[in-house]
Amino acid sequence: MQPFTTLTSRTVVLPATNIDTDQIIPARFLTTTTRAGLGAHLFEDWRYEASGAPRADFVLNRPESAGCRILVAGRNFGCGSSREHAPWALLDHGFRVVVSTEIADIFRSNSLKNGLLPLIVDAPTSAWLIAHPGAELTVDVASATLALPEGRRVAFPLEAFAQHCLLNGVDELGYLLSRSREIEAFERRA
Repeated sequence: MQPFTTLTSRTVVLPATNIDTDQIIPARFLTTTTRAGLGAHLFEDWRYEASGAPRADFVLNRPESAGCRILVAGRNFGCGSSREHAPWALLDHGFRVVVSTEIADIFRSNSLKNGLLPLIVDAPTSAWLIAHPGAELTVDVASATLALPEGRRVAFPLEAFAQHCLLNGVDELGYLLSRSREIEAFERRA
């Protein structure tokens, strides 16, 4: 995982509510245990025709979405079944942040463990973001704030351990391995 300190990016807006993990990455693509290539199937059933041709009207297929690293979504993003492939697909596509007023608990946990920041904002901030697709935002993990283009800073909840892991580019196992000397010393005393 790469350390995540700050990110400045334009947004892609997908205002639908209750976007579940099967819509993020359909179950037929869960046969892999690696992340590589999952981004090509992100929102597969919304993004492509049955023939495989891209749908010109889907937001990720529009030229202005290229290079955007922040996805703004409607309420209750990531609901449904638990699948680590959902944050993997978002990351493989290039997203580093998902913003919503509500993010499903299991999706939130899986995201944080994989370096994707599930960022929860209040309803007025969400409404502004949805109304301004392509807005350039800055996410600061150390201060747990989101800076909007007009200068307003919005605080978002981020528990201390998740913040530490994001800032240092480690997952839970990496954190434990970084503390191996202290763990071994404790075991010798026990």
